[in-house]
Amino acid sequence: MRVELIDVAEVADGPYGITVGADGGVWFTLIHAGEIARLAPDGSVRRFGLGAPRCGPSVITGGPDGALWYAEMNAGRIGRITVDGEVSSFALPTQGAGPCGIATGPDGALWFTEVNAGLVGRITVDGEVTEYPLPVDSFPAHITAGPDGALWCALNQADAVARVSVRGEVTVHRLPTAGTAPVGITAGADGALWYVGIGGGLVGRITVDGKVTEYPLADPAARPHAIAAGPDGRLWFTEWAAGRIGVITPDGRLDGYPIPGPGAEPHGIAVGPDGAVYAALERGQIARLAG
Repeated sequence: MRVELIDVAEVADGPYGITVGADGGVWFTLIHAGEIARLAPDGSVRRFGLGAPRCGPSVITGGPDGALWYAEMNAGRIGRITVDGEVSSFALPTQGAGPCGIATGPDGALWFTEVNAGLVGRITVDGEVTEYPLPVDSFPAHITAGPDGALWCALNQADAVARVSVRGEVTVHRLPTAGTAPVGITAGADGALWYVGIGGGLVGRITVDGKVTEYPLADPAARPHAIAAGPDGRLWFTEWAAGRIGVITPDGRLDGYPIPGPGAEPHGIAVGPDGAVYAALERGQIARLAG
């Protein structure tokens, strides 16, 4: 695949989270600028301010209502932006919660993590919030809808993955490698959950009944950060410290593509319906892999 680099912001703005919207645009957060931006298919970029430059928008996802939803880590809010750029937000009841990961659940609500408070939250499209405590001191990171009708989240400081039912019942699955520090997690086409361990330098697979298989990366210091599933069953992930986009097949075969130039710092990653892969580079670019 060919790596294309697209300039979308200044280095200090920090592209971080990314998703492909239902409108065909690539939506991403500018975590240091306090903005949401859209990369159009023609290469043009629109930026939308959130009214608070230090609100820290992190992960972004497509919502069940056709809008984009994102977590404002520093402001303690969940935000919503329509494809026309109309912005609204909802304050969380727990002060200093630090919302980070966010995903659409099977119940038609948005589910998110609160890294500082050790909570998983649920918000309806009308803004009604419910919070559920996790049973361990965990720093919950990214979250995804699983194939079993539950939510699954990476517990970064607990070296674990948690399953959260839509009723808020939590089951914790400990990971076998100490220091794994999982961040990204996604549902694979094979019926399992896949995660990346930023501390352990590995990609992991966990079945819905808790069986774990680990795949160490060739570079243990690559610091894999986020992971997304492609339409062909492959899983794509960012190697933040190595400046690479990694890929793994469901049977565990690893490969990767270096990002040209220094200081790429890839964070969020998303795969479009056509199989094109997009990664948010903190140096102010979007990397696109296709072909």
